[in-house]
Amino acid sequence: MTKNETQTEQDPRWQSVVERDTGADGSFVFAVKTTGIYCRPSCPSRRAKPANVAFYDAPKDAEAAGFRPCMRCNPKGQSAAQANAEIIAEACRIIVASDDMPKLDDLAAKVGFSSHYFHRQFKAITGLTPREWGAAHRAQKVRAELQDKENTVTEAIYDAGFNANSRFYAISNKVLGMTPTAFRQGGKDTDIRFALGKSALGAILVAESDKGICAIALGDDPETLVNELQDRFPKANLIGGDAAFDARVAQVVGFVEAPQIGLDLPLDIRGTAFQQRVWQALRDIPVGETVSYTEIARQIGAPKSVRAVAGACAANKLAVAIPCHRVVRADGDLSGYRWGIERKRALLEKEAAA
Repeated sequence: MTKNETQTEQDPRWQSVVERDTGADGSFVFAVKTTGIYCRPSCPSRRAKPANVAFYDAPKDAEAAGFRPCMRCNPKGQSAAQANAEIIAEACRIIVASDDMPKLDDLAAKVGFSSHYFHRQFKAITGLTPREWGAAHRAQKVRAELQDKENTVTEAIYDAGFNANSRFYAISNKVLGMTPTAFRQGGKDTDIRFALGKSALGAILVAESDKGICAIALGDDPETLVNELQDRFPKANLIGGDAAFDARVAQVVGFVEAPQIGLDLPLDIRGTAFQQRVWQALRDIPVGETVSYTEIARQIGAPKSVRAVAGACAANKLAVAIPCHRVVRADGDLSGYRWGIERKRALLEKEAAA
């Protein structure tokens, strides 16, 4: 291996080139001495040999050294990924402004894509299909409308973009975990089973609706955890767990004590389309590993949404099942955690040991 090859491969920027990391676009360019061309890190062209590669902070620096821009990845302008992201953002705005969910072919035509390519790019960038994104947006809107006490339930459903009560009621349990009326009334007449357990991290509360586990909370005082659940569902029927439900709590406690066993539970996940993308990315982090908020933002195709990623982590109400404790700051600092920094530290130490 030559000296130039060694220097290039030891440069952290080379790994971005190897991985064709779109998140590194704009932070530097690399030039290939044998072709006289410079590219962005994500360029899909055939990878050059490390010995022939030089790195530059900006296109002007590469051009000053005699290199010309790549015609394929356009390092001086907008990348294909950036252009697609803007087009998908426009598609999202069209969905938001539409009374009914647009048909896939019509939506693709409006943004100038074929239906197949549009569907693939939309899911790659948002983490959801267009229909799933539209449903998540309407679900978020109907929650907000139902909290407006001046509207009737029917008005709230129509204002959220559902053009028939029957269409919404058919999916209301999936969207809200209960009927719209029960949601507005703080979960009135909705059965939520819950039970308390104890682990090395203190008290654990697990609650379950008809849809799945809707809360996993950690704390020092069991009574405080129950009070928080009551505040969240003030008019629900909170039912103490029976022997069968106690097994759910045992699963959670067992996972906390021995993370290597895994945790597979039906979850009642309620959040915005963006939050759901973040939470799915968190569930993909392997036990024993951590990632930064910046990395999560890149993974979900929203590299500039680091603060929003942190906000989605803070909004998580399912401790350990959605492992927001595995997200740290770029410098390795543990940052915040809904259930306390020391619990976050303890969970990470247990998982690292496992």
